Amino acid sequence: MQIITKNIFCKEEELTLTNQRVFYWKRKETLVLSDLHIGKSAHFRKHGIPIPDNVLKKDLNRLKQLIIYFNPKTVIVVGDLFHAEFNSDIETFKIWILEFKNINFELIIGNHDRLSADLYMDLNIKIYRPNKIEDNLCFVHDNIKIDENYFTVSGHTHPGVLIKGKAKQKIKLPCFQVTNNQLILPAFSLFTGLNTSNCPENCINYAFTDAAIFTI
Repeated sequence: MQIITKNIFCKEEELTLTNQRVFYWKRKETLVLSDLHIGKSAHFRKHGIPIPDNVLKKDLNRLKQLIIYFNPKTVIVVGDLFHAEFNSDIETFKIWILEFKNINFELIIGNHDRLSADLYMDLNIKIYRPNKIEDNLCFVHDNIKIDENYFTVSGHTHPGVLIKGKAKQKIKLPCFQVTNNQLILPAFSLFTGLNTSNCPENCINYAFTDAAIFTI
């Protein structure tokens, strides 16, 4: 897995975007991601849709490599860590998270995070509802209204861009959407669609591939 980075400044805070769907806040030693949707693949299999059982394992392996690379003290998930009811994928995550007992895991509750508070406690994940404010940044799952006093970090919309080439060729790529007051994270899980129709006003799209990050 190749990790490509690009530093940007938001409200005087330096944030390191990556082509692996996360950003790193170096000053706070914090890794930030959104929409992991643990349990989604098992949920589909339960309802007769043949989704491979290694989908989650690939996502968690990518996250593990990012944790090793950045060595954060804290990992913040801005919503939809989980997808549905308790299922076998969550058991897989329980085993995975035990590798990182020295890291603080925090979750901003998203619309899919419907599991019991006891489970979060059992996993040693600190939860926030509806947001977490730290210095100049406000972490929330779905950014409905901008607070001019903070730079808002959110997820939920699974942003992407549609790039048109010659001969009617088209390609969709995930992206970070950044304005003067907000950053919308791409969905971390590879088992998600891309929303190319929702773009905030005056937005810069930082799209990425396996080998590059570029501005659109």
